[in-house]
Amino acid sequence: MRPELRGDCAQCFGLCCVALPFATSADFALDKPAGTPCRNLRDDHRCGIHTELRQRGFSGCTVYDCFGAGQKVSQVTFGGQDWRTGSKEHARRMFEVFPVVRQLHELLWYLDEALGLPAARPVHADLRAARDTTERLTRQTAGELAVLDVAAHRQEVNVLLLRTSELARAGVRGRKKDRRGADLVGARLKGADLRGASLRGACLIAADLTGADLRGADMIGADMRDTDLTDADLTGAFFLTQPQIDAARGSAGTRLPGSVTHPVHWAAAR
Repeated sequence: MRPELRGDCAQCFGLCCVALPFATSADFALDKPAGTPCRNLRDDHRCGIHTELRQRGFSGCTVYDCFGAGQKVSQVTFGGQDWRTGSKEHARRMFEVFPVVRQLHELLWYLDEALGLPAARPVHADLRAARDTTERLTRQTAGELAVLDVAAHRQEVNVLLLRTSELARAGVRGRKKDRRGADLVGARLKGADLRGASLRGACLIAADLTGADLRGADMIGADMRDTDLTDADLTGAFFLTQPQIDAARGSAGTRLPGSVTHPVHWAAAR
């Protein structure tokens, strides 16, 4: 995956710690409105408790990924001008644009992965065109980004991603279950055969997928908070992002596709 689609906090002005809101919950230890700096944000735009986020009640921060949007907005859209040093309007516009670019960068992540799937070759030309269009949108001015109908663009791209999913899963042996958008909260799926399944948008919160076979499954948008992936096999699963894996539980025996890595906290929890 392209490095520019991975967050680089050193090149960002801490935008996720300021622009986004969060509320007191199991994921966050306090309330913070949008546009207000988190109390843990230092003057150098780095987190003052980065190594202790989970212990201090900010596990939600550890499962967030801007897909490189933070550095794009900071260094490209706003030319390296810090929100702290600009006008209030400058800061407001930066915070407004950041979530838009984040959505576009997430789409770029999916499009890049789709282009890496040999089975999707019949739609590669369309995927490349969609990627070029999306990349061009990320480089618009702040004013243009602020009025962009990103939902409409997402819908256009999703048609291609859905077709990609159909092509990729067609070659997976076994039953190809359609669990798209399914409510699987707390579901007991230990050892389940989910090869080539569509789990697009499925709610897998606290589901037990211990030892489950998810090879070649479509995982786009699946909510995997506290999902138990201990010894599960996700080899070849696609549209799976690092935030999804970071939000789940797993083990050294959990097999993952090359696009994501085993979170450090998995080992610490054992």
